Amino acid sequence: MNRERDAVYIEHILECIDRIKHYTRNGKDTFMNESLVQDAVLRRLQIMAESTQRLSDDLKADVPDVDWRALSGFRNLLVHDYLGGIDLERVWDAIANYLPSLERAIKGMSVGLD
Repeated sequence: MNRERDAVYIEHILECIDRIKHYTRNGKDTFMNESLVQDAVLRRLQIMAESTQRLSDDLKADVPDVDWRALSGFRNLLVHDYLGGIDLERVWDAIANYLPSLERAIKGMSVGLD
């Protein structure tokens, strides 16, 4: 495990989560109807998911509650399936239902690296 490298990615992931929360602060209707908000959120989700893949396997193993494989799949969907159309309802569901628990898990990881 490279603690310094993991700490950098954790900080980056938390920054992405903060921006996503900021971009979506006006709720689902704004997200669903504003392409600029969608673009910003989708990009940040992509970057965030990519950063989770770069965390050390040892660190991720300490947090089995996070489905790291699903995060990787989500990232691949965002990056590679944009022409097939991204299901914004599913994206919103992920933001509303999974992002808060991911944020808690990542913050918990950062405590162990201090």
